[in-house]
Amino acid sequence: MIFEQIVTGGCQSYLLGCGDTRIAALIDPEIRQIDHYLALATQAGLRIHYVIDTHTHADHFSAAKQLGVPVVMHHESPAPFVGLRLGDGEMLALGKLRLHAMHTPGHTQDSMSLVIEDRVFTGDALLIGATGRTDLPTGNPDQLYDSLFGKLLKLDPSLKVYPAHDYKGRSSTTIAEELANNPRLQKRERTEFTEMMRHLNLTAPDHLTEALRTNMSGAKTVTQLLAEASAMVPFMAPQELKLRLDAGAHELLVLDVREKDSYDSGHIPGAKHLPRGQLELRVNEELPDPTLRIVVCCELGAMISTLAVATLRQLGFSRAAVLDGGMKAWREGRYSVEHG
Repeated sequence: MIFEQIVTGGCQSYLLGCGDTRIAALIDPEIRQIDHYLALATQAGLRIHYVIDTHTHADHFSAAKQLGVPVVMHHESPAPFVGLRLGDGEMLALGKLRLHAMHTPGHTQDSMSLVIEDRVFTGDALLIGATGRTDLPTGNPDQLYDSLFGKLLKLDPSLKVYPAHDYKGRSSTTIAEELANNPRLQKRERTEFTEMMRHLNLTAPDHLTEALRTNMSGAKTVTQLLAEASAMVPFMAPQELKLRLDAGAHELLVLDVREKDSYDSGHIPGAKHLPRGQLELRVNEELPDPTLRIVVCCELGAMISTLAVATLRQLGFSRAAVLDGGMKAWREGRYSVEHG
């Protein structure tokens, strides 16, 4: 068995491959590490055949859909892009290796653990010195109790435990070590365990809503959307725009896509106001000439105007560009503004 553990902050991902057939799977991949995963697989001479998510992640963006191979999750996963759904007791074949699926709900309804040879990948059901939380969507402390005390903790005590997260720099533990030292597992009666889990009072993960939305649906993150837009649009510096306006460039239109109160509080002299939210609805009436050179500005020039320009170029305005740095950069250049 070929095995690599990849750490991204508190996230743990695993590359697992058969040394004879070179067939591999990637477990719980994080979207920022795609190039790293591919490089590791190449170095090891592995071909990634499957990407496995042990559950629907709420605290990071999964790379499951980004690698162009079948996505494997439990039958309970809501994600429509899953290509292979495993049930409790079923196996995934990786060449001569066999990954045994165990349904371990509680952190999420679709949580599963994977047992192979001397180790178990527990997702967020069992962590090092802790357990997965149960206060996020589809979490259930009673189910987690059953998953832990009825399944995972009954496995061979010598099995190595590899969780999906650890925030203290630890790589693995064993079933025996967790039984002996994990403070949450000392609450061995159902009532005291579930009461403890219901009163942990943990803070919500960063990007909770967006992570759940994208991981459940396979949709793009805002960062992905913006990166794609930025790669397809040109920018113009404030000083260049100032020179062209001073020279009386009549073929150039400045389009301010901020909301009205921001526009009224100060805008580039002569700028036309068309809020981003109304762009598609009013573009034909407000911008009748598709050959017009348009410089679009928002407050920072980093998101709203970039997306607006990407939209305009898709609509046929091939000379639309973004004011680099937006109104903030314009004001910092001490260029004049109009009010109202």
